[in-house]
Amino acid sequence: MSTNITETTIETKKDAEGKNKTKIYCTFCPSKMLNAGTASLINMEFALPYIHSKGEGKGNQSEAILNYWLVEDMYTFENIGVSHTVGNIKYLACADCERGPVGWHDLSSKKSYIALCRVKHE
Repeated sequence: MSTNITETTIETKKDAEGKNKTKIYCTFCPSKMLNAGTASLINMEFALPYIHSKGEGKGNQSEAILNYWLVEDMYTFENIGVSHTVGNIKYLACADCERGPVGWHDLSSKKSYIALCRVKHE
């Protein structure tokens, strides 16, 4: 199963340069992850494990997600948590409520990716 946002919805979330138009928040708590204009929209497929709380059973299920905010530098984040490492990837979660993963960080390129469908845009 693939969770993806429609093209029309995506267009409303980015500005003329392809950056996030609004601030990005956790969907479960009021924690702000990114300010407006700090991430670029990219289209690439990556399978993220289903969202869970810290300590909850993770299982091996994941979903293919196609639309991500690319964050070039980890220090761009207002608030982000880093969970376990799998191979060359560190999963990203909310720093406050620890729900996630909302995206991943690539250890080789040092770039982070936040799934559009796993965050709130306000």
